[in-house]
Amino acid sequence: MKKDNHIPDSLFSPEPENHIYFLGIGGIGMSALARYFRLRGLKVSGYDKTPSIVTDALESEGINVFFEPDINHLETVTAMIYTPAIKNHPEFAEAESRGIPVMKRSEALGIISKGYRTLGVAGTHGKTTTSSMLAWLMKGCGLEPTAFLGGISRNLNGNFAFGNSGFCVVEADEFDRSFLRLSPEMAAITSIDADHLDIYGTEEEVKNSYREFAALVTGFLLIHEDAKGFDWGREFSTYGIESGEYRAANIRFDRLGTFFDYQSAEVVIPNIFLPIPGKHNVLNATAAITLTLKAGGDMTKVKETLEGFKGIYRRFEVIHHSETLSLVDDYAHHPTELEAAVQTAKSLFPERQLITVFQPHLFSRTRDFYQGFAEALSTSDAVILLPVYPAREEPIPGVNAEMILNEMGAVLKSVCTKEHLIATLKEYISVPAVILMAGAGDIDREVEKVKNFIINY
Repeated sequence: MKKDNHIPDSLFSPEPENHIYFLGIGGIGMSALARYFRLRGLKVSGYDKTPSIVTDALESEGINVFFEPDINHLETVTAMIYTPAIKNHPEFAEAESRGIPVMKRSEALGIISKGYRTLGVAGTHGKTTTSSMLAWLMKGCGLEPTAFLGGISRNLNGNFAFGNSGFCVVEADEFDRSFLRLSPEMAAITSIDADHLDIYGTEEEVKNSYREFAALVTGFLLIHEDAKGFDWGREFSTYGIESGEYRAANIRFDRLGTFFDYQSAEVVIPNIFLPIPGKHNVLNATAAITLTLKAGGDMTKVKETLEGFKGIYRRFEVIHHSETLSLVDDYAHHPTELEAAVQTAKSLFPERQLITVFQPHLFSRTRDFYQGFAEALSTSDAVILLPVYPAREEPIPGVNAEMILNEMGAVLKSVCTKEHLIATLKEYISVPAVILMAGAGDIDREVEKVKNFIINY
């Protein structure tokens, strides 16, 4: 696709003739934008390749979604917003030939962020949960932010919230350098691990991009303790567990939840209960609490609101739990995320067999991190790998799930197709057990089948 044409701000105003068309409307980030403009009073429609729970929700809200390309969809369109994941699309070419202004999702979100007091959450992992917690905490404190999230919040019943204040919470996505379009007043950076090397090329370029994002923050900047040694080129504060200027301390795990104390030089909030498991989520909560307080949130309301946090769809989501068999679904698609999910499952269910079902996401990511994936998976009792989910990529010769399999130790392991997943589980399972399903592709479509299998086991 060619370079973006600029869309005048006037095309985003709620005039009757303004009609925005979304190319890739079913994406998490795109659908949030579509909801924003619809609630602003603009006409919204769009295309996506396949129906999903996201497109179903958009259609239920009165947004027309098309699944077959047709240039007639553009008859009244005044602007097009597209995702870089869609390439060489006939509707995009037609929009250009008609002179319809087009822009990437990141540019549209960047324009929106200029009109708010924007709080951004960036990081290779942790940003979806942290930004969702942040939006929920701010709402509980009466700050009522507009929020653009990268996952489906169970508290907000979606990936978007339309607030009535001057605040905006944005998940600042590093893919395609999207977050460099934003205008954040405050921000948290949860991690700067290498990812999207198909975009950046090297780990150094990934970190340089985070430094560029940090430079855009006009006010308070919060950095995870692990990244404090990086040359940020500006002032920042740190957060962590038992360390950092803003920290979680005295962590006590309570089955599927966690108690901890929040501490800083300004405030101490004792005995907070976080109703989702994992030390990594305590870190996420620490960052969200800090930004909420910096935005003017009340410490008592922060504590009360966090206790009602219901989590994110596919972020260590406990689908089924019984005395003998449990099922957890997680979006982990980077080695660090996968390790966190595996270790959380092991700590929650120490006496059970752990079977991890993992679907690698992207050929390039598998090529770059297959050894890290193998190391993260090797502490499971059994591992079932599904074939690589290609998403936006064409296959890379020699890159496949077997690369991960061959790097793993003497654990019970195999690669199988989705059609043979239940049969392989039957072969491997030994109750009591927990099955962890992980990946960012279409593995979520197999969750219901696995749930039915273990319920009837």
